[in-house]
Amino acid sequence: MKILAMEIEVEGINPEQYQPHLKAEAQRAWELYQSGTIRELYFRSDRSEAVLMLECADSNEAKQILASLPLVKAGLITFEIIPLFPYSGFVRLFGE
Repeated sequence: MKILAMEIEVEGINPEQYQPHLKAEAQRAWELYQSGTIRELYFRSDRSEAVLMLECADSNEAKQILASLPLVKAGLITFEIIPLFPYSGFVRLFGE
C-alpha cells in the first residue's frame, strides 16, 4: 500500500534542537530508501518539512517505520499518515 507521510514539526522546538539528530536522520532515511520502504522523499518548497511516499502493508506499519526516525524518537517531529489507493475514476470513461 502507498502511504503519503507529511512531516509536522512539534511547536515550541528551537531550530538548534534538530542539529544533533540530522546526520542520523539522513542515515535512517537512506536505509529505508535502500530497503524500498521509502519510495520517494521530498522537502516542501513552502516550508522546511519532509514529505515521504512509503510502501507499507498498512498505516500501522507506516507508523512503526516512521517511529524509527531519530527526529521522531527525539519528539521533534511527527507525521500525518495518509493511506492511498489507486484512482478508479477511469472506469467512468472505459466501462466496468
